[in-house]
Amino acid sequence: MSIRLRLTLLYTGILALTLMIFGAALYAILAQSTLNAIKEDIVLSSDMLVSSIFRTYLSPSMQEPQNAPHTTIPFEILSGEQALKDLREREIVRILAMDGTLIASPFGTVDALPISETGMQTLNERNIWWEVVAPENERLLVLNSPVSVNSEPVFIIQVARPLTERDRSLSALSTTLIIASLLTTLVAFGVGWAFSEAALRPINRITQTASEIEGENDLTRRVDHHGPNDEVGRLAQTFNSMLSRLQEAYARMNHALGMQRDFVADVSHELRTPLTTVRGNLDLLRRQPPLPAEERADILDDLVGESDRLIRLVNDLLILARADAGRNLLQEPVPLQPLVGEVTRQIRLLDPLREITETVEEVTALGDRDAVKQILLVLLDNALKHTPGSVSVAAKATDSGIELSVQDSGPGIPLELLEHIFDRFDRGETDASVPGFGLGLPIAMALAEGQGGTIQIESEVGTGTRVTVLLPLFIQED
Repeated sequence: MSIRLRLTLLYTGILALTLMIFGAALYAILAQSTLNAIKEDIVLSSDMLVSSIFRTYLSPSMQEPQNAPHTTIPFEILSGEQALKDLREREIVRILAMDGTLIASPFGTVDALPISETGMQTLNERNIWWEVVAPENERLLVLNSPVSVNSEPVFIIQVARPLTERDRSLSALSTTLIIASLLTTLVAFGVGWAFSEAALRPINRITQTASEIEGENDLTRRVDHHGPNDEVGRLAQTFNSMLSRLQEAYARMNHALGMQRDFVADVSHELRTPLTTVRGNLDLLRRQPPLPAEERADILDDLVGESDRLIRLVNDLLILARADAGRNLLQEPVPLQPLVGEVTRQIRLLDPLREITETVEEVTALGDRDAVKQILLVLLDNALKHTPGSVSVAAKATDSGIELSVQDSGPGIPLELLEHIFDRFDRGETDASVPGFGLGLPIAMALAEGQGGTIQIESEVGTGTRVTVLLPLFIQED
């Protein structure tokens, strides 16, 4: 069952229940009010009759001999009474003895209106008794009133009125209410069906858009919603926001997959050369007759060199993989002044004649000491490889954090090469004599970003290159 149908049935059910309660309450109120009105009229007529007949009953000419049986008194004898003249023609009157025997009735009627045993007992206790009877298949509302003389009940006055008109009116009212409720419910179902379709139209658009995205794999699609910012509007906004995040994640995933493919291809290319050299040299060593000792020594030197190159490449790849995974990177205070001094002493061992200047403030970064040291080693190693001149290292605190920079005085990097300087296995120059795999700067960037920092490079041809690493500043808590 669709949401649209469920909502429509819910609206219709609530309306139908409301109409049922309203109709039942209206029917009960009208039934009771009409009954009370009839009772008031009957009570008024009964009181008038009691007064009139009571006076007639006390007249000496109307008194019966003692122990005489009850006889029917013609109703016309009482016709001169004003109360009888005012009596409504639709009311039925009977005068009964206390045992229920008819004493007087209009037009010579000989039958009294029925009284139940409970009613007779109530009347003998000198209380009035209301009863609904149907002597001739016509419902009558009867008021039975006892009349007492000297505290003794002497006769019963019955005043009745037919309920036919009331019953017909109530029947017509109930029929009208039922038909009107059914028609109103049907109309409400149709209106609710139309309104629910309009209310759910944005959700249908969301469903259709999701289906089209699934079929076309087009994450650029968005739900077109121009309605109010209600629940459906917020749903559309949330769906569009989710699509945006999915699009970004999908783009990042495609980019990562592309980089992974390129990385594997580059690694395969870098590994193939030393492995091919090793394989060729091994074949030379296995030749028969054996090569001269001098040639075999040269081959062994080549094998050792290529093995060292493979070890360096694998180590660089391992460092890069750990940096990409963001593992083993601590967040602790790292004083930069002693760290920079330690790194420059190690670098000077590679080139004791090179001038390396230090301008380091007493600042403390928040990060991983080994990662910061690796970044410095990469940047200084690159500077020594690409420039014959002096190299300077600086560290200072700024509003953005700790700024760690390495400046060389080399030939600089052209703009077209600078755009891809952080690409893996991109060496940024064409001189094959410079050792390296093109992984140093990618490793530095991954380590810097893994500590919540950034790295950028500025270079001017003929002047030199400056690499700046921005790291978080350690703030001492009181």
